[in-house]
Amino acid sequence: MPGKSKRIYELAKEYKISSNAMLTILNELGFQPKSHMSVATPEMMQKVEQKFAAEKQEAKKDMKQKTQAKAQPQPQQQQGSSEEPAADAPVVTSSGGIKVKDSTDKLSSVLRRIEKKKKKKERRRKKGRREVDKSEVQKSFKATMAGISGGKQRRKYRRGHGDAEHADVIDDNIIEVNEYMSVAELARLMGVKPVDVIGKLMGMGAMATINQRLDMDTIQMVASEFGFETKEMADIGEHAREEEQEEHLEERAPVVTVMGHVDHGKTSLLDYIRKTNVVAGEAGAITQHIGAYEVTHNDQRIVFLDTPGHEAFTAMRARGTQITDIVILVVAADESVMPQTREAIDHARAAGVPIIVAINKIDKPNANPDNVRTQLSQLNLLDEEWGGKTIMVEVSAKSGIGIDKLLDMVLLQSELLELKADPSIRGQGVIVDSRLERGRGPVATVLIQRGTCSIGDPIVAGMYSGRVRTLIDDRERKIDEIGPSTPAQITGLSGVPQAGDSFLVVHDDQEAREITMKRSQIKREYEHRRPQGAVTLEKVFDQIREGQIKELRLIIKGDVDGSVEVLSDTLGKIATEEVKTNIIRSGVGAVTESDVLLAAASDAVIIGFQVAPDVRARELARTEKVDVRQYSVIYEAENDVRKALEGLLSPDVSENLVGMAEVRDTFRVPRVGVIAGCYIKEGRINRKDKVRLLRDGKVVYQGNIGSLRRFKEDAREVKEGYECGIGIENFQDIKVGDVIEAYELVEVARTLQS
Repeated sequence: MPGKSKRIYELAKEYKISSNAMLTILNELGFQPKSHMSVATPEMMQKVEQKFAAEKQEAKKDMKQKTQAKAQPQPQQQQGSSEEPAADAPVVTSSGGIKVKDSTDKLSSVLRRIEKKKKKKERRRKKGRREVDKSEVQKSFKATMAGISGGKQRRKYRRGHGDAEHADVIDDNIIEVNEYMSVAELARLMGVKPVDVIGKLMGMGAMATINQRLDMDTIQMVASEFGFETKEMADIGEHAREEEQEEHLEERAPVVTVMGHVDHGKTSLLDYIRKTNVVAGEAGAITQHIGAYEVTHNDQRIVFLDTPGHEAFTAMRARGTQITDIVILVVAADESVMPQTREAIDHARAAGVPIIVAINKIDKPNANPDNVRTQLSQLNLLDEEWGGKTIMVEVSAKSGIGIDKLLDMVLLQSELLELKADPSIRGQGVIVDSRLERGRGPVATVLIQRGTCSIGDPIVAGMYSGRVRTLIDDRERKIDEIGPSTPAQITGLSGVPQAGDSFLVVHDDQEAREITMKRSQIKREYEHRRPQGAVTLEKVFDQIREGQIKELRLIIKGDVDGSVEVLSDTLGKIATEEVKTNIIRSGVGAVTESDVLLAAASDAVIIGFQVAPDVRARELARTEKVDVRQYSVIYEAENDVRKALEGLLSPDVSENLVGMAEVRDTFRVPRVGVIAGCYIKEGRINRKDKVRLLRDGKVVYQGNIGSLRRFKEDAREVKEGYECGIGIENFQDIKVGDVIEAYELVEVARTLQS
C-alpha cells in the first residue's frame, strides 16, 4: 500500500513521466483530478502502482518470448559431405547462443565506415559553430570536480541582491520561490532561458511575456516541467535573516499580553505593575506610552504589551505575527465572566498561548473568587488548586495584593516554555505600534525577538526601509542598542509601517531598498489578483479534496442564548471522513470587528442567526474576504454546512448589500402608516430593493419597501448623503436609531466542476 498522500506532479516525477501524462493515466483509471497540483489520494497511488506493475510484467513477458525465439536452434545447411558449416552460416553453441564466423569481420568493417562518416559530420558541425557554450563547459567542469572529490554535487545561485536572485537552489532540483515571481526571475533560478519558460507556458495554453508575474500554481507547474521542485519562501527578504547559533542562545524575557473585559481592571493592574516594578537600579516609573514596556521582578525581566485589547492581539496574528508568549486574563471577582472575557479566551486559545488568570478586585466586599473559578471551569479553564492545569492568582490592582505572586507565576511559566534567543545576529522583530509625529517623522515601536539592533543599522519594516536614527526606551532614555525581548521606539524609516509588520536589520541600504521594492511589487500584484478568501462555504469542498483544510472552523453569533446553544450543538456534530466542524467561538449579539478579525486569523466562516454585522464589521469582512452567512432558520444553516462538506452546496441566489440608512425620525401618515425619516449613510436605496430592519444589531423585520420619497415627491432611488422618507410594507414598529439595510438578490449561474 502506498504511503501518505502527495501531489500529482510529485507522483509523475516518481514514475519519470510528465504531469500531463500522469493526468491522462488517472483519467483512464476513472479519477478526475483538477490539475497537477491536486492531491493524489492513496487509492489513486495504488491504482497507478498496479497499472505500472502490470505493464512491467507484460514487458518482461514479451522480452522473455523474444529471447527464447532467438535462442531456438536452426537446422544446419548440408553442403556436400563436409560437416563444417559454410563461412557465413551461424553455428549453435552448447549454451544455446548463436556464433557467427567471418560475418563478424564484415559487420565490423561496415560499422567503422559509418563511424568515420559520423565523425566527419561532427567536425563540420563544430567548425560552423562560432562560439563555445561557456555555461556547458562550466557545468561539465563542476560535475567533473565533484566526481573527483567524491562529494555530492551542490549548486547555488546567488546573482545580485534581489529576492529572486537570492533564492538558493538548495539541492540539484529544489528551488526557493515566492508568489508573483516574473518569468525572467523564474528562468534565472532554474538556469534556463526565459524563452524556454515562455514556450512551456504557451504549451500549457497560457500566453506570457518575459516580465509577466506568475501565481504560485503556475510557478510550481512550470518548475515541475523543467524537473525542479519548489519551496515557497516564508517572507520576502527571508534570505536576509541570519540563523541563530545554538551555542550562542541565551535566556530571554517573556512577552506578556494582558486581556479581559473592559471594566475588570486591566489598566489598573498594568499601572500598578509599571509604578512598582521598574528595572533594577532605575528611579521613577515609566513615563512614556510606547505600546510595550519592560519591568523587573526578582532580578528577572518581563515585557508587557500594552495593546488596546484582543482586537489588536488578533490583528497581529491575522498578519502572520505571533509575539506573545503568555496571556494574563483579568477577571473581576465581584462580577461574572463577561462576553469580552469569553472573546479573550477564544483569541488566546486560537493562538495557542498559555493563559494565566488574574482574579482582580478581591478586596471588594462582594467579591466571590470561587464563583469566577466555577464560571471559568465551564469554559474549560480549571484552577490548579481544583485539579486543573490553569494557573489562577487572586490579586488587587488597588492595594497590590497578589501582584508579586502573579509575576512569580509568569516567570515560572516562562521557565517551562524555555524561551531563548541569539543576541549575536542581526536584529529581527515585530512592529508593535506606529504613528507619524510632527518634527520626528515616522515613529515605530519595535519589539526585538532575536539578535541586536543598533543606531545606524540599515533596517526594513514592512513596506518601508531606512536607517535607525534614534532608539528610545519606555522611560524616554536614549539608548545605543536593543537585544532580544526589548521594546523601543525607533525613527529613521521612510514611512509608517503597520502593527504586526516584520522588522529586520539587513546588510546594507541597497539590500533594504530592494526588499521593500520587491514587497511593494508583490503587494500591488496581490491587490490586483486579490483572492476571494481563505475559506468559504462554496469552496470548502474543493479545499477539503485538495487537502488544504482538515476542519471547518465556525464562529456562531445569534440573537438569544438558546438559539446559539442549539445551533452550536447542531453544527458541532456535523462531520465527514475527511473533515469535521470546530466551533471556535459562539456568543449573543451582532457580528463585530472582533469576530471578523478572529475569523480572518483562524480561516473561519461566520454564521449569524437572526443577527447582522455592524457597519465596521461588514467593511472589515469585505476587506479581509471573510465569509459571513446570515440565517433565520436553524435547519437552513445546518443544511448549508452539511452540503458544503459533502460538495453539494451550489447556491443559485446570493445577497448583495447595496445601501444602508439610519432612522433619525418617524412620522405617522394617514392611510399610509409610519414613515421613517432616514439619512442614507452608505450606498443607495432603490424602490425595488428588499430591506431588513436592524435594532441593536438584531434583525427585527425583513420585507419590501412600501414607499420611498424625497421631500414630497416619490423617488425611484436615493443616494448616499441624502435624506429621504422610507415606508416598509406591512410593518409599522419603526423607531429612531434603527438601521435599514437594502439588498438585492443576484442570480448565480450554476457551473459543473469535475
